[in-house]
Amino acid sequence: MNQSRPKVRLSRSLGIPLTPKCVRYFERRPFPPGQHGRARRSTSDYSIRLREKQRLKAQYHLQEGQLRRAFDRAARQPGKTGEELIVDLEIRLAALVLRAGFARTIYQARQFVVHQHVTVNGRRLDRPSARLRVGDVVAVAQRSRQRPPFLVAAAGAHAPQRPAPYLDVDLAGLTARLTRLPLRAEIPVVCDEQLVVEHYSR
Repeated sequence: MNQSRPKVRLSRSLGIPLTPKCVRYFERRPFPPGQHGRARRSTSDYSIRLREKQRLKAQYHLQEGQLRRAFDRAARQPGKTGEELIVDLEIRLAALVLRAGFARTIYQARQFVVHQHVTVNGRRLDRPSARLRVGDVVAVAQRSRQRPPFLVAAAGAHAPQRPAPYLDVDLAGLTARLTRLPLRAEIPVVCDEQLVVEHYSR
């Protein structure tokens, strides 16, 4: 069974390609899967807000409880809740492994962390949800650097077209430092975060 198919269906359902492999399928059939995929979608306020929340969850590969807790943290911050939420999610370890170019997808980034291929400040960390602080250094563990996926990454295969300005990345050395908190405009996530705020605030 082709393991990419569920992500293709999810991409079509949410209206965004979630992995590089999904792009060609999504472009060929940019409508939801199923018999009634081409039919007009529900446009109720609730369904629009719910879909936006699901899009955000999928892009960071989150469980519902994880997103809810991130929202609760953001709501306690003095800034705009939606922007605080995106920043909170962006400084998770798995997200920064992806942005640094060490992994091809958020799914692969999570796997690398869980399998203890990643260190933070020199210590192995196996929690993709760990939130980093400014100055923290993310790196591929020394014992893992000769593995094929990381040799590919070090050669620049997964380097983003627009490097994250809040990361100082040494791709050849497979290290990256969080130099500052990201701004919402710099985070490459497709989401109207205000709709997510409205969903949780209803």
